[in-house]
Amino acid sequence: MAVTIKAVEKRSPCYKKGVRSGWQLEKINGEDVVDVLDYRFYIKSERLELLFKNEKGKEKLVHLKKKEEDDIGLEFETYLMDRETHCTNKCVFCFIDQMPPGMRDSLYFKDDDSRLSFLFGNYITLTNLSQRDVDRIIKMHISPVNVSVHTMNPELRKAMMKNRFAGTSLEALKTFAEHDIKLNTQLVLCPGINDGKELEFSLRKLAELFPAIQSIACVPVGLTKFRDNLPALELYDKDTASTVIETVDRFASEFLERHGTRLAFCSDEFYLLAGKPIPGEEYYEDYPQLENGVGLCRSLETEFFDALDSSEICEDKGAVSLATGTAAAPLIKKLAEAAKSKLPNVSFSVYEIKNDFFGHSVTVAGLITGQDLMKNLKGRELGEKLIIPSVMLKADEDIFLDDVTLEELESELGVKIEPVENDGYALFEALHV
Repeated sequence: MAVTIKAVEKRSPCYKKGVRSGWQLEKINGEDVVDVLDYRFYIKSERLELLFKNEKGKEKLVHLKKKEEDDIGLEFETYLMDRETHCTNKCVFCFIDQMPPGMRDSLYFKDDDSRLSFLFGNYITLTNLSQRDVDRIIKMHISPVNVSVHTMNPELRKAMMKNRFAGTSLEALKTFAEHDIKLNTQLVLCPGINDGKELEFSLRKLAELFPAIQSIACVPVGLTKFRDNLPALELYDKDTASTVIETVDRFASEFLERHGTRLAFCSDEFYLLAGKPIPGEEYYEDYPQLENGVGLCRSLETEFFDALDSSEICEDKGAVSLATGTAAAPLIKKLAEAAKSKLPNVSFSVYEIKNDFFGHSVTVAGLITGQDLMKNLKGRELGEKLIIPSVMLKADEDIFLDDVTLEELESELGVKIEPVENDGYALFEALHV
């Protein structure tokens, strides 16, 4: 096993030892190097014995002495140093299977890579884990690991994920817990399938692995209009969403009394669907699953009012518009109205964008496309600038899901567009003209 070196930084420790691009790194301190996790783990040692193979196939042993945090100057073809692991499941609720044809290739890739869970917080299903993967996670104490559980009923999990290993792979949760690997878990809930008694069962079984299990997020299934030839699923409505909240809250209240944490939380979507108020800040403890939409609205509102309360009245004059999904629109309207107390000469217009691209049942801002923004906002009074949530754009790139660029949208609408992170302080600052 070896990884190919793409480049060696000049004047780096490895360069000075004669290591060059095109060589292969085979071992660090006698340990095989397969990917970025091996490399990152073993490179921490202050004394290194590196086994390389040069372009002629000849092995070369290099010894280095360094500080733990020092880089040795090697660059590789990809960040992971090999290819991402593709998901082998065919989950009945998979959002990627509900994508229309003709979009960029990366949007159809289903990752199920334990390395991405550790490095970027991605969720994995455990079905792709080999025994070597399990052993390495334990050896390196890779923690936390984020797991898409969906149900703790092995047979139901097999049926929902269409994978014969989906049930037995749950054993890895127990193995990790026994070795003090922390776990954040999510349950994507489908009405009449893994909620109700099945949800109660899953919550109880996951609770048995506490404190290794740090959090459980309950998220409603998302359905687009592109579900031809896919299993029939229903959406949550006001009554069924309320029932899920009651089930989770009942469990969480009992767990809080016994262990000092709620452990399980519903995502904001459930409260919006049920027409219930988002719980207070103390409910979410330290926001363990913010990226999963758990407490996102509460965090944004709390930060926004903190920024508002600590600011002085500003004499800025002009008009600002904001665009968001139908789920968040009421909250954004509330915040814009409150901002007038400190920005009395600025007028605000909040536009609720209906998702024609994926279907109106998709209400989150992160799935709004450039063409939906064009359709909803063309000819509107947008003022000096238009504020949009940055989650509408591809990470680190000014491009929407449908490949419309931010520059193209600005040109079409005739307004400067400012993407803003889900941060109340940043949002309040962006409201200034």
